[in-house]
Amino acid sequence: MKDELEENENCPISDEVVFRDPVVRRVVYQFIDRSNVGYNKYGQTLDSERRSGVKDLGDYLQDVQEELMDAILYIQTAKEDLEDQPKCNCQVKDVENKTTIGDLKALDDLKKKMDAKKQVTYDIDNYGYVSNHT
Repeated sequence: MKDELEENENCPISDEVVFRDPVVRRVVYQFIDRSNVGYNKYGQTLDSERRSGVKDLGDYLQDVQEELMDAILYIQTAKEDLEDQPKCNCQVKDVENKTTIGDLKALDDLKKKMDAKKQVTYDIDNYGYVSNHT
């Protein structure tokens, strides 16, 4: 079976490729590195493994299933790691009182103090500034 990429005029194969997108370049290099790791570990390429009959379709499907299961575990671990990270310590500026508040609890405390003084509505803009409307 001839390499289908060689037959495709829209996808020229070359030893020298110019990447428009640095993200794509980094991913391609990761594929190359991963291929080298596999070759060093198993002594053959995926293509030679397939052509020699070392693995059949069922073996490849089993490999894919196991890799996807691992990916789910990595995702869950990353999510749990994010949950364990300290929460944002935002800096919110109260425009009216010209003060900076260290975190959201302090912002809530400020709102309560100001509400006690007078009835106001507070808005937080996209930059984290607090303004009130009486």
